[in-house]
Amino acid sequence: MRNQLVAIELSAIDRHAPIVKTLHWPDEAATRRFAQSLAVQPDVTHAFIALHGDLGAGKTTLVRHLLHALGVTGRIKSPTYAVVEPYELPGLNIWHFDFYRFADPREWEDAGFRDIFASLGLKLAEWPEKAGAMLPCADLDITILTTTDATRQVTLSANTPTGTALLHACALEGPQP
Repeated sequence: MRNQLVAIELSAIDRHAPIVKTLHWPDEAATRRFAQSLAVQPDVTHAFIALHGDLGAGKTTLVRHLLHALGVTGRIKSPTYAVVEPYELPGLNIWHFDFYRFADPREWEDAGFRDIFASLGLKLAEWPEKAGAMLPCADLDITILTTTDATRQVTLSANTPTGTALLHACALEGPQP
């Protein structure tokens, strides 16, 4: 039954072979500029962006810059213990997930997140691999790696037309490796 749902949710039109770009962020200002370029893209308002990287790589920092660029005011905290932090702007719902503490992907289903992912709005998920196959295909996967000189190597992988539009609009921000 679950495979039938996935086939319905992700038709051949919605999913394609990933398109990949690699960026280099020399400092946090580059992270902020990328987030700002992402925030002005119309497709971001209905995207699912999965964030990958080790602890301290900069996933939450990217989310903070993105949410501020979208207009969220006040403190933006990591949802590590709450699992999800919702934000509401005029005409835009945003959910920031952190699945780091998941011990079993079924926790995603038990928490009722299927309804959130089926609704309109921006979904940002840190540690998506902890939710396993329960998550839908991300429009855009962002992998952040810390290099030996403390800069960031960032890989953007677009998996859908929405992700491709976001990747093409934002990938050229900042110096390339």
